[in-house]
Amino acid sequence: MTPPTERPPAPSFAEALRFWLKLGFISFGGPAGQIAVMHQELVERRRWISERRFLHALNYCMVLPGPEAQQLATYIGWLLHRSWGGIVAGGLFVLPSLAILIALSWIYLAFGHTPLVAGLFYGIKPAVTAIVLHAAHRIGSRALRNAWLWAIAAAAFVAIFAFAVPFPLIVLAAAVLGAVGARVAPQRFAAGGHAAARTRHGVAVIDDDTPTPAHARHRWPRFARVAAVGLALWAAPLAALAAWLGWHGTLAQMGWFFTKAALLTFGGAYAVLPYVYQGAVDHHGWLGAAQMIDGLALGETTPGPLIMVVAFVGFVGGWQQAVFGPEALPAAGIVAACVATWFTFLPSFVFILLGGPLVESTHRDLRFTAPLTAITAAVVGVILNLALFFALHVLWPQGRDGAFDLTAALIALAAALALFRFRSGVIEVLAACAVLGLAVTLFSAP
Repeated sequence: MTPPTERPPAPSFAEALRFWLKLGFISFGGPAGQIAVMHQELVERRRWISERRFLHALNYCMVLPGPEAQQLATYIGWLLHRSWGGIVAGGLFVLPSLAILIALSWIYLAFGHTPLVAGLFYGIKPAVTAIVLHAAHRIGSRALRNAWLWAIAAAAFVAIFAFAVPFPLIVLAAAVLGAVGARVAPQRFAAGGHAAARTRHGVAVIDDDTPTPAHARHRWPRFARVAAVGLALWAAPLAALAAWLGWHGTLAQMGWFFTKAALLTFGGAYAVLPYVYQGAVDHHGWLGAAQMIDGLALGETTPGPLIMVVAFVGFVGGWQQAVFGPEALPAAGIVAACVATWFTFLPSFVFILLGGPLVESTHRDLRFTAPLTAITAAVVGVILNLALFFALHVLWPQGRDGAFDLTAALIALAAALALFRFRSGVIEVLAACAVLGLAVTLFSAP
C-alpha cells in the first residue's frame, strides 16, 4: 500500500488535549507498551510526527533520568503546542494513574491481609517478572540491530549484575562507545535508539524535513527562564515541607530522596526501581521488600508510567510512618504519594523544556545520535538485570537459602508463554495470573 502523500492538518490544542487525556487512561504495559501505543497513534494513524523525528525524540528521552514514555509524551506535546502543550501531555500521562494508585494503595493497606487480596497478589507478582522480561525483549528486538549493540547490551548486563557498577557509569561508558563508534563504524550506530526509521507511513505534520518551529529553537533567555521556574518549583515546596515538619521529617526526606531518584537514575522506570528499592526499603525503611514488589504489581495494573510505583512507596511510607498521627493515616498516605510524585516528575518536565530546543537542532547529527543509540542498547541489559532481580525475590520469597516456590514459577512461565507466544496484552495476563493466584491460595488454605 502506498503511503499517503498529503500532509494531514495540524491538530488543534483541544484535539491534542483529548488525545493526551485518552492516552493517560489507556497507557498500560510499562514503557515498552506505552511507547508502542504512542508510535501507533502519533506516527502511523494520526501522522502528527514522522518516524525519524519520533525516534530522535525517544533517543533523547532514553538518555535522561526518569520515565522515558512520559518524557516522550511531554516532548511531542511541546513540539506541537509549545510549553503548555508539553505540560498538558506530560501531566495527563501521570494524573489518572496517580488517582487510581492512591485508591489501590489504600485498599492494599486496609485490606491487604485478607485472603482475597493476598491471593490476587500471589498470582500477580510472578506475572510482573515475565512482563519485565518481555519488556527487555521488545526493546531489545528494536534496538539491538547488529553485533556491536548486542555486545554493549551484554556488557551492561554483566557490569550491573556481576559487578554492581552504578547505572550512571554504564550510561557514560555506553555514550563514549557510541561517540567512538560514530567515527570508526558510523553505519553500526546510525540505526537510532529503538529502530531504524525505515518505514514510511506518509507525510506527517512534523515530517523529516519540516523546519523546527519557532518556539522550539534554542534561545538563551528562554533557557534561563525555564531553569529559574523549574528551580523555584522544586525549592519552594521542599522548603515548605522542611519548615512544616522538619528537614528530618518523612515528607521532606521523601522530597529530597525522590529528587535524587529523578536526577541520578537513568534508563526509565526499570532502571530507577532498584535505586528506589535500596533507598526506600533498606535505608529509610518506609516499606518492606515484599511491599515493594506488591507496589510494582499495582503499578503494572494501572495506566501511566511504571515509575508511578513511587506514589505507592510514598503512600505506604506516609501511612506507616503516621506522618499526621494515627488518626489521619489515609491523609498522610495521600499527601506523601503526591510529594513523591511531584519531586519524581518535576525534573522530567524541566529536562524536556530545557533540552528540547537543543535536541531539535541535532536530529540529523550522528555525533549526537550515536551515543544515544549505544545508551539505548545498554538499557536493554539493565532491564534484563531487573527481570532477574524480581525473579529471585518472587521465586525464592524467603531468600536464596529458602525454598523454591514452584507454583510461582509455573505462573511466571504461563505468563511468559502468553506474552511471548500468544502476544496477549499485559492487563489480560495480569488478570489471568491474579485469578490463578487466588485459586491456589484458597485451595491450599487449611
